[in-house]
Amino acid sequence: MAAASTSVRVLPDGGADDEERWLAEGIAGVQQNAFYMHRALDSNNLKDALKYSAQMLSELRTSRLSPHKYYELYMRAFDEMKKLEMFFREETRRGSCSVVDLYELVQHAGNVLPRLYLLCTVGSVYIKSKEAPAKDVLKDLVEMCRGIQHPLRGLFLRSYLSQISRDKLPDIGSEYEGDVENINDAVEFVLQNFIEMNKLWVRMQHQGPAREKEKRGKERNELRDLVGKNLHVLGQIDGVDLDMYKETVLPRILEQVVNCKDDLAQFYLMDCIIQVFPDEYHLQTLETLLSAFPQLQPSVDIKTVLSQLMDRLSNYAASSPELLPEFLQVEAFAKFSNAIGKVIEAQPDMPVVGAITLYVSLLTFTLRVHPDRLDYVDQVLGACVKKLSGKAKLEDSRATKQIVALLSAPLEKYSNIVTALELSNYPRVMDYLDNATTKVMAVVIIQSIMKNTTCISTSDKIEALFDLIKGLIKDMDGAQDDELDEEDFKEEQNSVARLIHMLHNDDPEEMLKILCTVQKHILQGGPKRLTFTVPSLVFSSLKLVRRLQGQDGDVTGEDVPATPKKIFQILHQTIEALSCVPSPELALRLYLQCAEAANDCDLEPVAYEFFTQAFILYEEEITDSKAQITAIHLIIGTLQRMNIFGVENRDTLTHKTTGYSAKLLKKPDQCRAVYACSHLFWTDDQDGIMDGERVLLCLKRALRIANAAQQMASATRGSSGSVTLFIEILNKYLYFFEKGIPQITNTVIQDLIELIRTEKQSDNSVADPSTEAFFSSTLRYIEFQKQKGGTIGEKYEQIKTSS
Repeated sequence: MAAASTSVRVLPDGGADDEERWLAEGIAGVQQNAFYMHRALDSNNLKDALKYSAQMLSELRTSRLSPHKYYELYMRAFDEMKKLEMFFREETRRGSCSVVDLYELVQHAGNVLPRLYLLCTVGSVYIKSKEAPAKDVLKDLVEMCRGIQHPLRGLFLRSYLSQISRDKLPDIGSEYEGDVENINDAVEFVLQNFIEMNKLWVRMQHQGPAREKEKRGKERNELRDLVGKNLHVLGQIDGVDLDMYKETVLPRILEQVVNCKDDLAQFYLMDCIIQVFPDEYHLQTLETLLSAFPQLQPSVDIKTVLSQLMDRLSNYAASSPELLPEFLQVEAFAKFSNAIGKVIEAQPDMPVVGAITLYVSLLTFTLRVHPDRLDYVDQVLGACVKKLSGKAKLEDSRATKQIVALLSAPLEKYSNIVTALELSNYPRVMDYLDNATTKVMAVVIIQSIMKNTTCISTSDKIEALFDLIKGLIKDMDGAQDDELDEEDFKEEQNSVARLIHMLHNDDPEEMLKILCTVQKHILQGGPKRLTFTVPSLVFSSLKLVRRLQGQDGDVTGEDVPATPKKIFQILHQTIEALSCVPSPELALRLYLQCAEAANDCDLEPVAYEFFTQAFILYEEEITDSKAQITAIHLIIGTLQRMNIFGVENRDTLTHKTTGYSAKLLKKPDQCRAVYACSHLFWTDDQDGIMDGERVLLCLKRALRIANAAQQMASATRGSSGSVTLFIEILNKYLYFFEKGIPQITNTVIQDLIELIRTEKQSDNSVADPSTEAFFSSTLRYIEFQKQKGGTIGEKYEQIKTSS
């Protein structure tokens, strides 16, 4: 079989199929020459072994393969070179050939690339034999490799050199260790190899037509680990202590990184530095490392690299509290802050999102390393405001997202909005958010308060808080109502309503200030918001009223102590604002709640005024019949519980109430409202009203209305209609009968039972099961009371339930 040709294949450009063919030919050449090499090795024919190994390595001279395919070819050759190295080592051990002679012999190979691969292989054996200092052999090899300046071939050659020499460096504790100078030589060897590899790697970008620039960038990205392995080797040299790293290693690396002026190389190598060397080294050389960032190309993604550095150091700080003094000693925060400022200044075209991302990373670092330094946190926010100054509200969604992250970080760290309120620049940053994001951030703030059950207890803090969430409590400039989703709006306003209940102070004076502050803000919210926020304010105010119950005093001005009268004035103004919504049903409910509270505080004029306002609303604003029914029953229920009114005021209110009850639209509704009014004239309190005549009057009036309803049903439907109303009235009679009202006798109840039976018999329609069950249940109750015996039993004894 003929030996493979050693000439370089120069083929026309082609596609993927051509590249696969070239790779297959290269692999075939490697395998063919490796076969002859092995046969020569087996026969101890050194000359032929070198000849065929050189021919095998000549396959690596190709220029037609992409880095990925070239790597496949290189690995085939690399596997064979390991076997050749073992042969060289065995030959020198047996004394068949001097390693010095072998080192000289391989330098006569015909082509420079095979010659240098063989030289590196023999050099590894030479160092292992210790016949010459490792530093001299390594220096010779790294210099000789300059003979290959083709980027791809040179990178793989130097990668081979790095790989075979990494366990033979004269490091501390190594078998090749010499004096201290040897450590410097080991570092110098790795640094020099790194520098030359980086130059080759960068040069790749500038070779070939401009149209293939993107393709070359992808190919270079595939090769980056070949360069980065040198830094990894440096990081594993035990002799590289902090002093050597600070004085020699880092400055040399950074010099190469900055001077190469290649964005891909600069980004990758800065990332390698951060990942490879210890955190302690980064902390002690922070100023030197950070000084390189402003010198990097504008297209370098500095924010990612800086973020990784700050993240590593913050994790380092979190690993032990004992490390915090070191961070303070080296002024880590100040140096990071200064570096970020210089980077932004050096890159005036940096997008806003890039600058904000840097500040987010700095803030995260600060919160993790110096959580107790609020001045640092505020300083970061202030720097962000400075960067954004002169700009309108952010429209870039990515920048907006970073601002939200910036503002959310203190909330998550401190779990207390009160701490965030102490940051003067916090609201200034929020001002740059668009209206929609301002609302989102406001919801985040409220959710934080709810989650951590934060109690905000001073009016100035609440003023600051409402300034932060102003996007929820009032319409923002430029906001479009038609863009508002109804469900989202309700959820937002409900969150504000819940927030109001989290505002509390045990001092009544301060609590009154808080309520006034809240009132000032929510009344600016517009009609749509008031129905959600006013009730919360009213009930918070009523809580304070209950605490101050019993205190009295004249209200003559603004600077008066917190008294129920003062608070009721505020409540009156607040509920009155609902008239612009309008929401009369809600306002009526709130007026009645206030009237009841005023009753408990023995403030008859105040309670009467609130009832007056409720009646005005009922008369003028509430026109829907269902709403009127609900409202009149609320009025009746509240008025029944009032015990502060004098005779005149109570008569006026009860007269009005019974009058409204009788004027409802539907007869059944009139009936139920009128018999409910009977409770206004008989209460069980010690000083309660006990007017049996008027109770009986209400019940008789209810019977007349029920009878009229029966007649109307008969006239319209041909049947007398349901007797449910009569049964309901019967139950009211029984209630007052048990209360001992003299006007309600067993005779009256017996007559009513007979009336119900008569009405049922005269009704020709099918009986309503629910009505039948209701009446039967009522009769059973009467029988049950009879069986009790005693006074109650005697009262019921004369009532007959059987027909």
